[in-house]
Amino acid sequence: MAVENCTVITDFILLGLSGRKDVQQGLFVLFLLVYSTTMIANLGMILLIKLDSRLHTPMYYFLSNLSLCDVCYSSTVSPKMLADFLSEQKRIPYDLCAIQMYFFGVFADVECLMLAVMAYDRYVAICNPLLYTIAMSRQICIQLVSLAYIVGFVDSAIHTCCTFRLSFCDSNIINHFFCDIPPLLALSSSDTSINEIVMFTFIGCVVGCSIITVLLSYSYILTTILRMNSAEGRRKAFSTCASHLTAVAIFHGTLLFMYFRPSSSYSMDTDKMSSVFYTVVIPMLNPLIYSLRNKDVKGALKKAISTKLCSG
Repeated sequence: MAVENCTVITDFILLGLSGRKDVQQGLFVLFLLVYSTTMIANLGMILLIKLDSRLHTPMYYFLSNLSLCDVCYSSTVSPKMLADFLSEQKRIPYDLCAIQMYFFGVFADVECLMLAVMAYDRYVAICNPLLYTIAMSRQICIQLVSLAYIVGFVDSAIHTCCTFRLSFCDSNIINHFFCDIPPLLALSSSDTSINEIVMFTFIGCVVGCSIITVLLSYSYILTTILRMNSAEGRRKAFSTCASHLTAVAIFHGTLLFMYFRPSSSYSMDTDKMSSVFYTVVIPMLNPLIYSLRNKDVKGALKKAISTKLCSG
């Protein structure tokens, strides 16, 4: 369709997860609980790490940044989704759709890279403990986190600009609950082959670097753990790494399923369910995974509660 014959779109309509009002009301309650848990758990993790001096280490510095990322990551999607459950007109202005896509992409990239940084931190701590304070100094930790955000800002800007240069002439109805790349490419009346190449290339680089870093780090970690003479040392090392590996497997597995398939295999309904998992559920699970399997965090939480009770 010629550009001059294309109607200028000022907003999009999000179909959401369901068109049935009774289902939407139930989903509103469910996702409100999930979002509330996400906020409380992640902000609580950040506050706990800030208040307890025993947690002022590189590992918990990265964990607090992961929690902050999860707060922002979830907040780019959940509030609009919750509002749409109670709204008749599930509209999102064109500009706000672009903004939502941009910040979602930023925090998705940051989360991906933070998991890689945390894997590297565990590698240095277990495989080179004598060099740990030098290799993971405060300055280096800040630089690693800053690099993750810089990559996120630049990478997401590329995807957002490429997506919103497309024409949307045939329809403005997005069969999704937020503005993500695949549903917008499916909606566009333009040739999206370049966009798909850009998506596979840049997201592939970010996710690929993260996965390679995690795999290499844990290969060395596993080798080092198996060489330990102390059974208690091996148990402690495995326990420290298990929570991180769980978070990595869940997050990367979902990302690979969502973004690294040919467009011909794209299924709206299936991908909406997958999107719910990595946009809403994973940010809630991360602080729970790390706190439930971490004695230091549980100890700090008990100390904070007992201090509060005593002061009360």
